[in-house]
Amino acid sequence: MGRECYHCHQWVEDRAQHDCWTTTERALTLDLSEDLMDAWERLRETASEFGEQRIYASHNSIMFSRKACYFFVRPKKKFLEIWFFLGRNLKAPMVRKIVQSSKLKVAHMVQVTHRDQVEPPLTEWLKEAFDNSELLSSKREVKSRKTK
Repeated sequence: MGRECYHCHQWVEDRAQHDCWTTTERALTLDLSEDLMDAWERLRETASEFGEQRIYASHNSIMFSRKACYFFVRPKKKFLEIWFFLGRNLKAPMVRKIVQSSKLKVAHMVQVTHRDQVEPPLTEWLKEAFDNSELLSSKREVKSRKTK
């Protein structure tokens, strides 16, 4: 007997250890092409220079977080899918998708295929997301405390 894992859809035998959420940056970037790996390294280096933060792998994404996640990367075979959170909507050709993720946060998705794309305006948007992440998260906490 066994079961299918809800997250990764892998078959897991009874009493077998299974933790598909445990992963590493290296595991998620291992199969990237040379161009994508160069883009990933430049993206990580750029974000690391913003200031103190936590960078960690979670399931199929690499998260960049202060108190809350301000952006994450999903490495794909042909591109890096980058999602970042701002307090406003962006209208730019690079932005492929916009989703209202909370009352205050708007998620924006950009696809990067080459190192040269990790430059302004993308890096400016990521810096803005970094700078405003605590403000956008703390407003939500203050509002929820008032309603209690």
